[in-house]
Amino acid sequence: MIRRLKTAARSDDAVQGRALTKAVEELLAQVETGGDKAVRALATRFDGLDRASYRLSDAEIRACVDGLTTQQRDDIAFAQEQVRNFAQAQRAALRDIEVETLPGVILGHKNIPIANVGCYVPGGKYPLLASAHMSVVTAKVAGCERIISCAPPFNGAPARLIVAAQHLAGADEIYCLGGVQAIAAMAFGTETIKPVDMLAGPGNAYVAEAKRLLFGRIGIDLFAGPTETLIIADETVDGEICATDLLGQAEHGVNSPAILLTTSEALARETMREIERLLTILPTAKIARQAWEDYGEVILCDSLEELAEESDRIASEHVQVMTADPQYFQDRLKNYGSLFLGVRTTVSYGDKVIGTNHTLPTKKAARYTGGLWVGKFLKTCTYQRILTDEASVLIGEACSRLCIMEGFVGHAEQANIRVRRFGGRNIPYGAAAE
Repeated sequence: MIRRLKTAARSDDAVQGRALTKAVEELLAQVETGGDKAVRALATRFDGLDRASYRLSDAEIRACVDGLTTQQRDDIAFAQEQVRNFAQAQRAALRDIEVETLPGVILGHKNIPIANVGCYVPGGKYPLLASAHMSVVTAKVAGCERIISCAPPFNGAPARLIVAAQHLAGADEIYCLGGVQAIAAMAFGTETIKPVDMLAGPGNAYVAEAKRLLFGRIGIDLFAGPTETLIIADETVDGEICATDLLGQAEHGVNSPAILLTTSEALARETMREIERLLTILPTAKIARQAWEDYGEVILCDSLEELAEESDRIASEHVQVMTADPQYFQDRLKNYGSLFLGVRTTVSYGDKVIGTNHTLPTKKAARYTGGLWVGKFLKTCTYQRILTDEASVLIGEACSRLCIMEGFVGHAEQANIRVRRFGGRNIPYGAAAE
Protein backbone atom coordinates (compact mmCIF):
# COMPACT_ATOMS: atom_id res chain seq x y z
CA MET A 1 0.00 0.00 0.00
CA ILE A 2 1.26 3.47 -0.90
CA ARG A 3 1.48 6.15 1.78
CA ARG A 4 2.32 9.80 1.14
CA LEU A 5 4.47 11.40 3.79
CA LYS A 6 4.62 14.63 1.77
CA THR A 7 2.31 15.67 -1.05
CA ALA A 8 2.83 18.40 -3.63
CA ALA A 9 0.96 21.54 -2.63
CA ARG A 10 0.48 22.76 -6.21
CA SER A 11 -0.24 21.48 -9.69
CA ASP A 12 -0.23 23.08 -13.16
CA ASP A 13 -2.48 26.11 -13.53
CA ALA A 14 -4.61 25.83 -16.70
CA VAL A 15 -5.65 29.49 -16.53
CA GLN A 16 -2.02 30.59 -16.40
CA GLY A 17 -1.37 28.23 -19.33
CA ARG A 18 -4.01 29.96 -21.47
CA ALA A 19 -2.60 33.38 -20.64
CA LEU A 20 0.89 32.16 -21.51
CA THR A 21 -0.29 30.84 -24.88
CA LYS A 22 -1.94 34.15 -25.75
CA ALA A 23 1.17 36.13 -24.81
CA VAL A 24 3.47 33.88 -26.84
CA GLU A 25 1.15 33.94 -29.86
CA GLU A 26 1.32 37.74 -29.86
CA LEU A 27 5.12 37.75 -29.65
CA LEU A 28 5.44 35.22 -32.46
CA ALA A 29 3.16 37.29 -34.66
CA GLN A 30 5.25 40.40 -34.06
CA VAL A 31 8.40 38.70 -35.28
CA GLU A 32 6.69 36.96 -38.20
CA THR A 33 5.43 40.27 -39.56
CA GLY A 34 8.12 42.62 -38.27
CA GLY A 35 11.32 40.68 -38.95
CA ASP A 36 14.59 42.16 -37.74
CA LYS A 37 12.94 45.34 -36.45
CA ALA A 38 10.61 43.34 -34.20
CA VAL A 39 13.42 41.10 -33.00
CA ARG A 40 15.45 44.14 -32.00
CA ALA A 41 12.51 45.74 -30.19
CA LEU A 42 11.79 42.56 -28.22
CA ALA A 43 15.46 41.90 -27.43
CA THR A 44 15.77 45.44 -26.11
CA ARG A 45 12.56 45.13 -24.12
CA PHE A 46 13.13 41.71 -22.54
CA ASP A 47 16.91 41.30 -22.48
CA GLY A 48 18.03 44.94 -22.30
CA LEU A 49 20.37 44.43 -25.24
CA ASP A 50 20.10 46.77 -28.24
CA ARG A 51 22.31 45.86 -31.20
CA ALA A 52 22.16 46.54 -34.90
CA SER A 53 22.87 42.83 -35.46
CA TYR A 54 22.42 40.06 -32.94
CA ARG A 55 24.71 37.69 -34.80
CA LEU A 56 28.06 37.67 -33.04
CA SER A 57 31.09 38.56 -35.13
CA ASP A 58 34.11 36.31 -35.46
CA ALA A 59 36.02 38.74 -33.26
CA GLU A 60 33.38 38.60 -30.51
CA ILE A 61 33.33 34.81 -30.61
CA ARG A 62 37.12 34.61 -30.54
CA ALA A 63 37.23 36.95 -27.54
CA CYS A 64 34.90 34.62 -25.64
CA VAL A 65 36.98 31.56 -26.49
CA ASP A 66 40.25 33.32 -25.68
CA GLY A 67 38.78 34.45 -22.37
CA LEU A 68 38.52 30.87 -21.12
CA THR A 69 41.04 29.68 -18.60
CA THR A 70 42.96 26.54 -19.53
CA GLN A 71 40.90 24.55 -17.02
CA GLN A 72 37.60 25.90 -18.37
CA ARG A 73 38.58 25.04 -21.92
CA ASP A 74 39.72 21.56 -20.92
CA ASP A 75 36.50 20.92 -19.00
CA ILE A 76 34.30 22.08 -21.88
CA ALA A 77 36.34 19.95 -24.28
CA PHE A 78 35.99 16.93 -21.96
CA ALA A 79 32.21 17.32 -21.69
CA GLN A 80 31.80 17.78 -25.43
CA GLU A 81 33.97 14.74 -26.11
CA GLN A 82 31.71 12.58 -23.93
CA VAL A 83 28.56 13.84 -25.68
CA ARG A 84 30.21 13.40 -29.08
CA ASN A 85 31.40 9.86 -28.33
CA PHE A 86 27.94 8.69 -27.25
CA ALA A 87 26.21 10.45 -30.16
CA GLN A 88 28.65 8.81 -32.59
CA ALA A 89 27.86 5.39 -31.10
CA GLN A 90 24.15 6.10 -31.49
CA ARG A 91 24.65 7.25 -35.08
CA ALA A 92 26.57 4.09 -35.90
CA ALA A 93 23.58 2.05 -34.70
CA LEU A 94 21.31 3.74 -37.27
CA ARG A 95 21.89 1.89 -40.52
CA ASP A 96 20.57 2.58 -43.98
CA ILE A 97 18.89 -0.61 -45.20
CA GLU A 98 17.91 -2.16 -48.53
CA VAL A 99 16.09 -5.48 -48.83
CA GLU A 100 14.52 -7.53 -51.62
CA THR A 101 11.12 -8.33 -50.11
CA LEU A 102 9.90 -10.24 -53.19
CA PRO A 103 11.81 -11.27 -56.31
CA GLY A 104 12.47 -8.01 -58.13
CA VAL A 105 11.01 -5.74 -55.38
CA ILE A 106 13.57 -3.56 -53.59
CA LEU A 107 12.66 -1.55 -50.48
CA GLY A 108 14.96 0.54 -48.37
CA HIS A 109 15.43 3.53 -46.15
CA LYS A 110 18.06 6.21 -45.73
CA ASN A 111 18.83 8.28 -42.65
CA ILE A 112 19.11 11.82 -43.98
CA PRO A 113 20.34 14.68 -41.76
CA ILE A 114 17.99 17.65 -41.36
CA ALA A 115 19.59 20.45 -43.36
CA ASN A 116 19.03 23.55 -41.18
CA VAL A 117 18.85 23.27 -37.40
CA GLY A 118 18.41 25.93 -34.73
CA CYS A 119 19.70 25.24 -31.21
CA TYR A 120 18.46 27.25 -28.23
CA VAL A 121 20.72 27.49 -25.18
CA PRO A 122 18.97 28.93 -22.09
CA GLY A 123 20.90 31.39 -19.98
CA GLY A 124 18.59 33.74 -18.12
CA LYS A 125 19.19 32.67 -14.51
CA TYR A 126 22.17 30.41 -15.13
CA PRO A 127 24.51 30.33 -18.16
CA LEU A 128 23.68 26.76 -19.16
CA LEU A 129 26.59 26.11 -21.49
CA ALA A 130 25.92 22.37 -21.18
CA SER A 131 22.91 22.81 -23.46
CA ALA A 132 25.28 23.84 -26.25
CA HIS A 133 26.99 20.46 -25.99
CA MET A 134 23.71 18.58 -26.00
CA SER A 135 22.19 20.22 -29.07
CA VAL A 136 25.01 21.55 -31.25
CA VAL A 137 27.42 18.63 -30.81
CA THR A 138 24.65 16.10 -31.40
CA ALA A 139 23.40 17.88 -34.53
CA LYS A 140 26.98 18.03 -35.80
CA VAL A 141 27.41 14.28 -35.35
CA ALA A 142 24.13 13.73 -37.21
CA GLY A 143 25.61 15.61 -40.18
CA CYS A 144 23.32 18.66 -40.30
CA GLU A 145 24.57 21.14 -42.91
CA ARG A 146 23.85 24.37 -41.05
CA ILE A 147 23.58 24.72 -37.29
CA ILE A 148 22.73 28.07 -35.76
CA SER A 149 22.59 28.72 -32.05
CA CYS A 150 20.90 31.35 -29.89
CA ALA A 151 21.40 32.21 -26.23
CA PRO A 152 20.24 35.25 -24.25
CA PRO A 153 22.71 37.77 -22.88
CA PHE A 154 24.01 37.24 -19.36
CA ASN A 155 24.43 40.32 -17.20
CA GLY A 156 23.81 42.56 -20.19
CA ALA A 157 26.38 41.07 -22.58
CA PRO A 158 26.85 37.92 -24.65
CA ALA A 159 27.21 34.99 -22.26
CA ARG A 160 30.95 34.37 -22.58
CA LEU A 161 30.95 30.72 -21.50
CA ILE A 162 27.92 29.82 -23.60
CA VAL A 163 29.35 31.52 -26.69
CA ALA A 164 32.63 29.66 -26.27
CA ALA A 165 30.79 26.35 -25.85
CA GLN A 166 28.61 27.03 -28.90
CA HIS A 167 31.66 27.75 -31.03
CA LEU A 168 33.69 24.79 -29.77
CA ALA A 169 30.67 22.55 -30.34
CA GLY A 170 30.61 23.57 -34.01
CA ALA A 171 27.83 26.14 -34.41
CA ASP A 172 27.95 27.85 -37.81
CA GLU A 173 26.16 31.03 -36.69
CA ILE A 174 25.86 32.32 -33.13
CA TYR A 175 23.28 34.89 -32.04
CA CYS A 176 22.90 36.73 -28.75
CA LEU A 177 19.14 36.36 -28.60
CA GLY A 178 16.89 34.85 -25.97
CA GLY A 179 13.27 34.03 -25.33
CA VAL A 180 10.43 33.92 -27.82
CA GLN A 181 12.16 36.38 -30.13
CA ALA A 182 15.04 33.92 -30.62
CA ILE A 183 12.71 31.00 -31.31
CA ALA A 184 10.61 33.09 -33.70
CA ALA A 185 13.63 34.48 -35.55
CA MET A 186 15.02 30.99 -36.13
CA ALA A 187 11.65 29.54 -37.12
CA PHE A 188 10.30 32.30 -39.38
CA GLY A 189 13.57 33.80 -40.51
CA THR A 190 14.12 37.54 -40.88
CA GLU A 191 15.82 39.80 -43.38
CA THR A 192 19.19 38.70 -41.98
CA ILE A 193 18.49 35.25 -40.51
CA LYS A 194 17.74 32.31 -42.77
CA PRO A 195 14.97 30.13 -41.25
CA VAL A 196 15.67 26.66 -39.90
CA ASP A 197 13.85 23.39 -40.46
CA MET A 198 14.01 22.21 -36.84
CA LEU A 199 14.47 23.67 -33.37
CA ALA A 200 16.14 21.92 -30.44
CA GLY A 201 17.07 22.78 -26.90
CA PRO A 202 15.36 23.50 -23.56
CA GLY A 203 14.12 26.84 -22.28
CA ASN A 204 11.69 28.57 -19.95
CA ALA A 205 7.91 28.33 -20.20
CA TYR A 206 7.76 30.98 -22.95
CA VAL A 207 10.36 29.20 -25.06
CA ALA A 208 8.65 25.85 -24.57
CA GLU A 209 5.27 27.30 -25.55
CA ALA A 210 6.73 28.98 -28.62
CA LYS A 211 8.16 25.67 -29.78
CA ARG A 212 4.83 23.95 -29.15
CA LEU A 213 2.92 26.53 -31.17
CA LEU A 214 5.42 26.34 -34.05
CA PHE A 215 5.46 22.54 -34.22
CA GLY A 216 4.27 21.47 -37.65
CA ARG A 217 5.54 24.54 -39.35
CA ILE A 218 8.97 23.40 -38.24
CA GLY A 219 10.17 20.31 -36.42
CA ILE A 220 11.09 20.38 -32.74
CA ASP A 221 13.00 17.99 -30.53
CA LEU A 222 10.24 17.54 -27.92
CA PHE A 223 7.88 19.42 -25.63
CA ALA A 224 9.85 20.24 -22.48
CA GLY A 225 8.55 21.63 -19.20
CA PRO A 226 10.14 22.23 -15.79
CA THR A 227 12.93 19.89 -14.70
CA GLU A 228 11.68 16.79 -12.86
CA THR A 229 13.58 14.33 -10.68
CA LEU A 230 12.47 11.14 -8.99
CA ILE A 231 14.62 9.07 -6.65
CA ILE A 232 13.95 5.41 -5.92
CA ALA A 233 15.87 4.49 -2.77
CA ASP A 234 16.01 1.93 0.02
CA GLU A 235 17.84 1.51 3.31
CA THR A 236 21.19 0.98 1.53
CA VAL A 237 21.61 4.77 1.23
CA ASP A 238 21.20 7.65 3.65
CA GLY A 239 19.09 10.77 3.86
CA GLU A 240 21.93 13.18 3.13
CA ILE A 241 22.62 11.83 -0.34
CA CYS A 242 18.90 11.62 -1.18
CA ALA A 243 18.33 15.17 0.03
CA THR A 244 21.35 16.45 -1.89
CA ASP A 245 20.15 14.86 -5.12
CA LEU A 246 16.59 16.12 -4.71
CA LEU A 247 17.60 19.71 -3.97
CA GLY A 248 20.27 19.66 -6.67
CA GLN A 249 17.50 19.40 -9.25
CA ALA A 250 14.94 21.51 -7.38
CA GLU A 251 17.24 24.52 -7.81
CA HIS A 252 16.40 24.51 -11.55
CA GLY A 253 13.18 26.41 -10.88
CA VAL A 254 10.40 27.06 -8.41
CA ASN A 255 8.10 24.65 -10.26
CA SER A 256 10.53 21.71 -10.51
CA PRO A 257 9.06 18.53 -9.00
CA ALA A 258 11.39 16.49 -6.76
CA ILE A 259 10.03 13.15 -5.56
CA LEU A 260 11.35 10.41 -3.30
CA LEU A 261 9.99 6.87 -3.60
CA THR A 262 11.19 4.49 -0.91
CA THR A 263 10.36 1.33 0.99
CA SER A 264 12.05 2.72 4.12
CA GLU A 265 10.11 5.09 6.35
CA ALA A 266 13.28 5.75 8.33
CA LEU A 267 15.05 6.90 5.13
CA ALA A 268 12.05 9.00 4.10
CA ARG A 269 11.98 10.92 7.38
CA GLU A 270 15.77 11.27 7.51
CA THR A 271 15.70 12.69 3.96
CA MET A 272 13.08 15.28 4.90
CA ARG A 273 15.16 16.34 7.91
CA GLU A 274 18.28 16.59 5.75
CA ILE A 275 16.43 18.70 3.20
CA GLU A 276 15.55 21.23 5.89
CA ARG A 277 19.17 21.29 7.08
CA LEU A 278 20.62 21.70 3.58
CA LEU A 279 18.17 24.47 2.78
CA THR A 280 19.84 26.57 5.48
CA ILE A 281 23.21 26.46 3.66
CA LEU A 282 22.41 25.95 -0.05
CA PRO A 283 23.13 29.19 -2.00
CA THR A 284 20.14 28.51 -4.29
CA ALA A 285 17.86 27.69 -1.35
CA LYS A 286 15.30 30.36 -2.21
CA ILE A 287 14.41 28.60 -5.44
CA ALA A 288 14.92 25.07 -4.17
CA ARG A 289 12.79 25.61 -1.06
CA GLN A 290 9.82 26.90 -3.01
CA ALA A 291 10.11 24.00 -5.45
CA TRP A 292 10.30 21.51 -2.60
CA GLU A 293 7.43 23.04 -0.65
CA ASP A 294 5.14 23.36 -3.66
CA TYR A 295 6.08 20.35 -5.80
CA GLY A 296 8.10 18.01 -3.57
CA GLU A 297 6.72 14.58 -2.63
CA VAL A 298 7.75 11.67 -0.41
CA ILE A 299 5.98 8.41 -1.15
CA LEU A 300 6.35 5.26 0.92
CA CYS A 301 5.83 1.89 -0.82
CA ASP A 302 5.65 -1.65 0.57
CA SER A 303 7.55 -3.49 -2.15
CA LEU A 304 9.85 -3.23 -5.15
CA GLU A 305 6.85 -3.88 -7.38
CA GLU A 306 5.04 -0.88 -5.91
CA LEU A 307 8.12 1.29 -6.37
CA ALA A 308 8.30 0.33 -10.06
CA GLU A 309 4.58 0.80 -10.65
CA GLU A 310 4.55 4.21 -8.98
CA SER A 311 7.64 5.30 -10.89
CA ASP A 312 6.07 4.34 -14.22
CA ARG A 313 2.86 6.16 -13.23
CA ILE A 314 4.81 9.35 -12.51
CA ALA A 315 6.93 9.00 -15.70
CA SER A 316 9.57 11.44 -14.49
CA GLU A 317 12.17 13.15 -16.65
CA HIS A 318 15.02 11.83 -14.47
CA VAL A 319 14.75 8.60 -12.47
CA GLN A 320 17.62 7.90 -10.09
CA VAL A 321 17.85 4.44 -8.53
CA MET A 322 19.81 3.95 -5.32
CA THR A 323 18.84 0.50 -4.08
CA ALA A 324 20.44 -2.85 -3.30
CA ASP A 325 19.47 -4.13 -6.78
CA PRO A 326 19.38 -1.34 -9.41
CA GLN A 327 19.24 -3.97 -12.16
CA TYR A 328 15.69 -4.84 -11.09
CA PHE A 329 14.57 -1.37 -12.06
CA GLN A 330 16.64 -1.23 -15.23
CA ASP A 331 14.84 -4.41 -16.35
CA ARG A 332 11.40 -3.35 -15.16
CA LEU A 333 10.89 0.40 -15.66
CA LYS A 334 9.28 1.62 -18.88
CA ASN A 335 8.46 5.32 -18.39
CA TYR A 336 11.38 7.66 -17.81
CA GLY A 337 13.41 10.25 -19.67
CA SER A 338 16.79 8.98 -18.49
CA LEU A 339 17.73 6.41 -15.87
CA PHE A 340 20.58 6.83 -13.38
CA LEU A 341 21.55 3.53 -11.81
CA GLY A 342 23.39 3.13 -8.53
CA VAL A 343 24.67 5.50 -5.89
CA ARG A 344 27.86 6.25 -7.87
CA THR A 345 25.98 8.21 -10.54
CA THR A 346 23.62 11.16 -10.25
CA VAL A 347 21.44 13.35 -12.42
CA SER A 348 23.91 16.23 -12.55
CA TYR A 349 26.39 13.90 -14.30
CA GLY A 350 23.83 13.52 -17.08
CA ASP A 351 23.04 17.22 -17.02
CA LYS A 352 26.62 18.31 -17.58
CA VAL A 353 29.20 15.79 -18.67
CA ILE A 354 28.67 12.02 -18.75
CA GLY A 355 27.61 11.96 -22.41
CA THR A 356 23.91 11.16 -22.50
CA ASN A 357 21.66 14.02 -23.59
CA HIS A 358 20.05 16.22 -20.95
CA THR A 359 17.13 17.44 -23.09
CA LEU A 360 14.47 15.00 -21.91
CA PRO A 361 10.68 14.52 -21.82
CA THR A 362 8.68 16.06 -18.96
CA LYS A 363 5.02 16.23 -17.92
CA LYS A 364 4.56 12.46 -18.41
CA ALA A 365 5.76 12.59 -22.02
CA ALA A 366 8.17 9.79 -21.08
CA ARG A 367 5.19 7.48 -21.60
CA TYR A 368 5.59 7.89 -25.36
CA THR A 369 8.98 9.43 -26.17
CA GLY A 370 12.60 9.51 -25.17
CA GLY A 371 14.79 12.59 -25.15
CA LEU A 372 16.97 14.41 -27.63
CA TRP A 373 19.48 12.17 -29.38
CA VAL A 374 21.28 11.98 -32.68
CA GLY A 375 18.27 10.30 -34.32
CA LYS A 376 16.15 13.41 -33.73
CA PHE A 377 18.31 15.25 -36.26
CA LEU A 378 17.79 12.59 -38.92
CA LYS A 379 14.88 11.83 -41.23
CA THR A 380 14.42 8.13 -41.94
CA CYS A 381 13.10 8.20 -45.50
CA THR A 382 11.99 5.16 -47.46
CA TYR A 383 12.38 4.33 -51.15
CA GLN A 384 11.23 1.54 -53.44
CA ARG A 385 12.34 0.15 -56.79
CA ILE A 386 10.92 -2.65 -58.98
CA LEU A 387 13.40 -4.43 -61.21
CA THR A 388 11.27 -6.78 -63.34
CA ASP A 389 8.03 -6.74 -65.34
CA GLU A 390 6.81 -9.77 -63.40
CA ALA A 391 7.26 -8.02 -60.04
CA SER A 392 5.43 -4.90 -61.26
CA VAL A 393 2.50 -7.02 -62.44
CA LEU A 394 2.36 -9.01 -59.18
CA ILE A 395 2.24 -5.86 -57.06
CA GLY A 396 0.02 -4.04 -59.58
CA GLU A 397 -2.73 -6.67 -59.62
CA ALA A 398 -3.05 -6.62 -55.82
CA CYS A 399 -2.86 -2.82 -55.75
CA SER A 400 -5.61 -2.53 -58.38
CA ARG A 401 -8.03 -4.69 -56.45
CA LEU A 402 -7.30 -2.97 -53.14
CA CYS A 403 -7.81 0.48 -54.68
CA ILE A 404 -11.20 -0.50 -56.15
CA MET A 405 -12.25 -1.78 -52.71
CA GLU A 406 -11.69 1.76 -51.42
CA GLY A 407 -13.26 3.49 -54.40
CA PHE A 408 -10.00 5.06 -55.58
CA VAL A 409 -10.37 4.50 -59.31
CA GLY A 410 -7.51 6.82 -60.23
CA HIS A 411 -5.21 4.95 -57.87
CA ALA A 412 -6.33 1.70 -59.46
CA GLU A 413 -5.46 3.01 -62.92
CA GLN A 414 -1.92 3.79 -61.78
CA ALA A 415 -1.60 0.05 -61.14
CA ASN A 416 -3.67 -1.07 -64.14
CA ILE A 417 -1.62 0.77 -66.73
CA ARG A 418 1.45 -1.10 -65.55
CA VAL A 419 -0.34 -4.44 -65.52
CA ARG A 420 -1.42 -3.75 -69.11
CA ARG A 421 2.02 -2.66 -70.32
CA PHE A 422 4.26 -5.08 -68.44
CA GLY A 423 1.88 -8.05 -68.26
CA GLY A 424 -0.05 -7.78 -71.50
CA ARG A 425 -3.35 -7.89 -69.61
CA ASN A 426 -6.56 -6.38 -71.01
CA ILE A 427 -8.15 -4.61 -68.04
CA PRO A 428 -11.09 -2.25 -68.76
CA TYR A 429 -10.48 1.31 -67.61
CA GLY A 430 -11.54 1.74 -63.98
CA ALA A 431 -11.92 -1.99 -63.36
CA ALA A 432 -10.05 -4.13 -60.88
CA ALA A 433 -7.42 -6.52 -62.11
CA GLU A 434 -8.56 -10.13 -61.84
